[in-house]
Amino acid sequence: MTTVPDAPAGPAVDHRALAVALHDISSEVRRKSLEGTDVKPLPNGAIEIIRVIESNPGITVAEVAARLGRQFSNVSTQLRELVALGLVTRTRDIADKRYVSLYPTPESLRVKTLLETAWGEALEIAVSQLSPVEQAQIQASLPAFRRIAANLGH
Repeated sequence: MTTVPDAPAGPAVDHRALAVALHDISSEVRRKSLEGTDVKPLPNGAIEIIRVIESNPGITVAEVAARLGRQFSNVSTQLRELVALGLVTRTRDIADKRYVSLYPTPESLRVKTLLETAWGEALEIAVSQLSPVEQAQIQASLPAFRRIAANLGH
């Protein structure tokens, strides 16, 4: 039986520094992305709810709460606000009126597109000030960042 050698160990990652840098980047991108858009600022929690619903149309309130690790009542409160803003619709289950399915609205999809475009533009400005080598490092890291996001989501 042959053994497969372990992958060579790379340099140690300073996870705390990485977390702080990602948090700082996220905060600044979010702040800058609202400039020049007609999008009303939404709390991060509301944006997370919208993104879950857009990725899972027809999801229930309980399922949203479970995916986000939040209390049902807190998600329900934010959902009322999102419905009032025209960003989410609720549809009662015909077979069981206790269940409500959630769907994004065209306005929600418009806002998502505006915000994601603005996020990209804010990063584009910041990244353009880096060296070509640093820009290439960021580009090469995108698959790993996507996998990190997916791993955190499980």
